[in-house]
Amino acid sequence: MRLDAVQRPAPSVVTAALLMLVASALIAGTTLLAKVLGRDVLGPPLHPLQVSAGRFIFALIAIAMVAAWRQPDFAGTAWRLHLVRSGLGWAGVTCLFAAAAVLPLAEATALSFLSPVFAMILAALILSERIGQARLRAAALAFVGALLLLQPGTAAFHPFALVALAAAGFMAGESICVKWLSGREPMLRIMLINNAMGASLALAAASLVWQPPTVAQWQLLVLLGLTMACAQALFIAAMQRADASFVMPLFYATLVFAALYDVAIFGELPGALAAVGALVVVAAAVWLTLAERRRAERRS
Repeated sequence: MRLDAVQRPAPSVVTAALLMLVASALIAGTTLLAKVLGRDVLGPPLHPLQVSAGRFIFALIAIAMVAAWRQPDFAGTAWRLHLVRSGLGWAGVTCLFAAAAVLPLAEATALSFLSPVFAMILAALILSERIGQARLRAAALAFVGALLLLQPGTAAFHPFALVALAAAGFMAGESICVKWLSGREPMLRIMLINNAMGASLALAAASLVWQPPTVAQWQLLVLLGLTMACAQALFIAAMQRADASFVMPLFYATLVFAALYDVAIFGELPGALAAVGALVVVAAAVWLTLAERRRAERRS
């Protein structure tokens, strides 16, 4: 057996739930760190391109240490698909960090949760998957939630909400690539190549806007990368231990953690309409997850 082959642990819904909740807390933590770095809290604000570079570079260092031990095999690697996936992932992370620096974390996070709906649309267009009535209803509900969050045409509308919306679109495209890759290649190889390519793209882009971070900002950049690497590992471990239809709804606890962090650190609360919109988007995402489970059961 190859050292980098995926070994599925024994199913455990309790363990999977705990792993996913911790992963959600860490992912919300990365947006909080990006927000601190993007504001003049520990020094002059860092550009989102520079924050994104820190996320990829230090995550790569952590994953490369694991890869040095496991020695993954690169035979049969779909390099072009990895490049597309990494480009989309870098663009999604950068847009999310840019939005998180300006918007309340709960709003930026909720808008990024539209990615499953966008992924569903892309799957229909690219993979010729049938959408179906349940999927259409979930998409319509998510659209209503997005309008409540964006509030176009009102004084509450913020242009950076569109940046968070773009993040969801990029992440949806990345998820389609991951769907293709996960059936062909082991996860360690996927994570290593993704972060290596992402780090290269991010560093090249950050060089255009680079400014020397303060010592405290360097520390947060390191923490950001390590936190994201841990969150990815926990997310994958949770998905391996239980059905996606069970653990994915728990992932939306990220919204709760993001709101709590924002209140605790910045004292910011989303508006009433935005809070309702966030809950509607989460409800649509959960509905879509359950619809996917029923669809899979009918197929089997």
